[in-house]
Amino acid sequence: MAEDRIVKPVAISGFPEWLPQVRLVEQQWLDRIRATYERYGFCSVETPSVEALEVLMSKGETSQEVYTLNRLQADPAAGSDARLGLHFDLTVPLARYVAQHFNELVFPFKRYQIQRVWRGERPQEGRFREFTQCDIDVINLDSLPLSFDAELPRIIHEVLTDLEIGGFTLGINNRKVLQGFYEGIGITDPIGVIRIADKLAKIGPNAVGQLLGTELGLTDTQIKACLDLAQVSGGAEVVDEIARLGSGGALLDEGLSELGFVMRELADLPAGSVVADLSIARGLDYYTGTVYEGTLNDAPGFGSICSGGRYDDLAGSFIRRHLPGIGMSIGLTRIFAKLVADGTITGGPLSPAQVLVIVPSDDRRPEALATAATLRSRGFKVETYHAADKLKKQLTYGSRKQIPYLWFPPFENGKSHEVKNMASGEQVAADPQTWTPSTWRSVR
Repeated sequence: MAEDRIVKPVAISGFPEWLPQVRLVEQQWLDRIRATYERYGFCSVETPSVEALEVLMSKGETSQEVYTLNRLQADPAAGSDARLGLHFDLTVPLARYVAQHFNELVFPFKRYQIQRVWRGERPQEGRFREFTQCDIDVINLDSLPLSFDAELPRIIHEVLTDLEIGGFTLGINNRKVLQGFYEGIGITDPIGVIRIADKLAKIGPNAVGQLLGTELGLTDTQIKACLDLAQVSGGAEVVDEIARLGSGGALLDEGLSELGFVMRELADLPAGSVVADLSIARGLDYYTGTVYEGTLNDAPGFGSICSGGRYDDLAGSFIRRHLPGIGMSIGLTRIFAKLVADGTITGGPLSPAQVLVIVPSDDRRPEALATAATLRSRGFKVETYHAADKLKKQLTYGSRKQIPYLWFPPFENGKSHEVKNMASGEQVAADPQTWTPSTWRSVR
């Protein structure tokens, strides 16, 4: 009989996976992000991993990024065109969700969504085919107060600070400023300029200037004005600087007023961590006002770690109601993978257990199980050793899994329980009903 074929275990490129000690830290990140979002009153939503292709394509994203679904044993006679695709972000599914549940939601609707998304692009540093996004959005009926434009970056700033990712900068701009400025200098296709200007960080000002000339026919004077605008950054004072660069106009004035409001609202945050950055364009068509992009200070070429903006009516493709919104998204996998690669995140213990209960012998196993149950009822994470092996083997197991406390039920009648602190080596008598650990090791 032929031997069974051995399939070589190889991870798929662009689909990250972590060892348990690293995954433990990632889960702690997710818990901290979730807790911060909820502190600001955002509720959790989860949508299916798949959406109808007509939903995914409703906002103009290229179909080249979407993974479609087909059954392996699909009937060839049924045709090869897929009706479903994996979602490539969480914003378009949100628009469908809000439209579908419109009559059941309370507006302003504040939701957070932490899920994996999929994009069919070439894997490279910071870019994955499967990754986790952590979104917050606010959607309202008819109009959305500008206060949310300031609240969202404040929340994201709090999250990134809490995660201790190192220095970062949140850049803020306003699409009305860009569009109004471009129109004021005689540009007839301001949206086209925004799409090209969005490539500044990737290809640089010279290449952007060439594209503005060759693709849109801008004059040298117009190109220089666009590039000069992109150099402007700072605090609320940049509003006056931009006003001097432009030729005025209602749209420009409106955008400057909104940008100034947001920057003043965030003025209490650490200096330099939030800036008005006129190079931020965000090329997607649906952004209509405030836009955001965050970067790591020590890795400016790494790209954005969070982004988002205000959209006038993202749900308009699904319902005949005006539903403006604003959202920001943290690219959790992108940040996390970089810190793992850099050695900043080295992982936690090999087990989430705080206590390992030793099994002295087969006949005392029931007492070991009862001890573990008591400790769990008091909120501790407890593992019971799986067999009455030699004591040395059980101790080695606890040490290798880096479990901080080992619990010894009585080995003989009339003896007391004892617990050993693996860090200090101290072993003392203890009562499972009242014991409290002296120290807990932090996990990073």
